[in-house]
Amino acid sequence: MKIAISSTGKNLTDEISGVFARCPYFIVAEIEDEKIQKIKAIENKSANQLGQAGISVAQLLAEMDVKVIITSNIGPRALDVLKQFGIEVYQGKGTINEVIGKFIEGKLEKVK
Repeated sequence: MKIAISSTGKNLTDEISGVFARCPYFIVAEIEDEKIQKIKAIENKSANQLGQAGISVAQLLAEMDVKVIITSNIGPRALDVLKQFGIEVYQGKGTINEVIGKFIEGKLEKVK
């Protein structure tokens, strides 16, 4: 399963971003058997868009076959688009590594 985390930087030690659509990076992690198999940092090219950044990011992540988003804050339009793509959204805080661990343990709150 691929998950994407809104991030302030490119590394697992960076903090989760306070925003979804305008975060500087996304960390995409592939998780199998409750273990991280692969990690990739993606620069968010939609961060500086004048409008509809959330929709653009949602489409990009859906095309990458991401099934779960973890962020600390998400707007209603982006959330609606992600739901249309069947992507679940969870709320998290801390470093990317901590948040991935909490997700694997089932300790993150799902955004409804």
